[in-house]
Amino acid sequence: MSHLNRRQFGLLAGGAAVAGLVAPGAAFAETTLEKIKRTGVVTVGTEAAYPPFEFVKDGKIVGYGSDILAEVVKELGVKLNQLDLPWQGILPGVLAGKFDFVATTVGINEERAKRYAYTMPIANGMPYAMMRKGDKMTVIEDLNGKVVATQLASSTEPISRALDAKLKAAGGPGFKELKLFTAFTEAFVAVANGEVDAVIQSLPSLAVLVKEKPDTFALLAPVTAGSTYTYLAWVTRPDDLDLREFVNGVIRKMRDDGRLGALQEKWFGFKMDIPDSGYLPPGAV
Repeated sequence: MSHLNRRQFGLLAGGAAVAGLVAPGAAFAETTLEKIKRTGVVTVGTEAAYPPFEFVKDGKIVGYGSDILAEVVKELGVKLNQLDLPWQGILPGVLAGKFDFVATTVGINEERAKRYAYTMPIANGMPYAMMRKGDKMTVIEDLNGKVVATQLASSTEPISRALDAKLKAAGGPGFKELKLFTAFTEAFVAVANGEVDAVIQSLPSLAVLVKEKPDTFALLAPVTAGSTYTYLAWVTRPDDLDLREFVNGVIRKMRDDGRLGALQEKWFGFKMDIPDSGYLPPGAV
């Protein structure tokens, strides 16, 4: 063998050795779903301050979403590690890898759909305004000049801002103020004590609250401003599409066999249609 050929051979051999070191790691990179099954534990992020979806009762996280999560965990065949976190840390936390996926109610909108992988919906979250019982408001335009509340960084924050702009564009003064609360439960207290005039949130949650406290709260009107995507879902990281499809499979099975409808009756008192498509904006993950 010539010197040149030996050199070529050495380069080829060295390349093969490097490939032997690198390729297996690349070929067998573990997905989050595989890690969950290997370790036997799934860690989820939840904001347990969003009744009746997720809330704390007798020291335990319960609710509609919690019941769905129990079925997902059962299908995975693993143990659940559920972190109860402030809403404002939920979406950044999943991207940072602090937990495996978001098992708390997340409104679908155009901006989020480009950054997070939404599961199929678990509920229809049409935005609605709720007021104190007995207040003299009958239409959404009555929010002109009023103090309106919603949750900071929620899907209804941009919808509330869009409603304010819509009222101004129609010739009204718009909101007197938009107050943003850390949790919706704080906003409800503010409505009840007169600190704010109305709160904007998804209809399922407000409908249950009005049913439970009919002497305190009343529904005002739907909010038709901002995003046209009104469904509520969970979220995985964009590179965890296999995990999203696993969760989708459980939700779809629960919908088709009637378990999801039964849970909706249990927690909301009515059923909601859950679509297979059309719930995500164009360009969504």
